[in-house]
Amino acid sequence: MTLAIGAATPEDERAVVHLWRACGLTVPYNDPASDFRFALGKAASDVLVARLECGRVGASVMVGYDGHRGWLYYVAVDPMMQRQGVGALMVEAAEAWLRERGIVKAQLLVRETNAGVVAFYEKLGFETAPRVIMSKWLDGRDPS
Repeated sequence: MTLAIGAATPEDERAVVHLWRACGLTVPYNDPASDFRFALGKAASDVLVARLECGRVGASVMVGYDGHRGWLYYVAVDPMMQRQGVGALMVEAAEAWLRERGIVKAQLLVRETNAGVVAFYEKLGFETAPRVIMSKWLDGRDPS
């Protein structure tokens, strides 16, 4: 399988959001299309995709940094392509994107409902950090 990894384009939005949904990475209170548009092609963030030879998007990762740490979101691989090393390639691409910007630490969050991927990330050198993540919606939305 030949893949070309690069920055997503605005035209990729529908395919990428469909991929995120197919991989169970979306939640009702968070609009993935808005997330895609917000991160796309910014100085501190982007969405990377892996394209098959036919041009179809087969995998993605949203990557960004907050001025201190790098963050990976929406690491997704088409279910028909999983367990073939594509996810690791996407994480490597995101890490390279961060290194190019001088970022030395990458982090990611795993929802409790997606705990099955923890072993995947551990194989790639990630470790569980002893932290409490707290959040607050600034737009007044109710995530319940």
